[in-house]
Amino acid sequence: VQLQASGGGLVQAGDSLSLSCAASGQTSRYDTRGWFRQGPGKEREFVAGMRWNRSTAYRDSVKGRFTISRDNAKNMVYLQMENLKPEDTAVYYCAATRDGVILSEISNIGRYVYWGQGTLVTVSS
Repeated sequence: VQLQASGGGLVQAGDSLSLSCAASGQTSRYDTRGWFRQGPGKEREFVAGMRWNRSTAYRDSVKGRFTISRDNAKNMVYLQMENLKPEDTAVYYCAATRDGVILSEISNIGRYVYWGQGTLVTVSS
């Protein structure tokens, strides 16, 4: 399974940005797709995730601003980011689990086995 993230860039605080992640290979129809990010000097952290049945989870700091979606027919997952803040600056990674996970496990980084290469989002103040 290969994941290819795109859509990062340099924006100003308050702007919007949309990330895309294309998956190829033998993905599971029951997998969970997620977005993670890693800011400068920080550990990689969960941002948003969506199960195969479209149930979702978000980290608290992005709730109401970020929206994850997926198009199973195209094998794509998206992250729409609104009202971006400088603290959102990070390399954003898309990821996928091997198969289904329970709702409480969506944010568990250890469940994700397939990773994209990352796309940089820089938010200036």
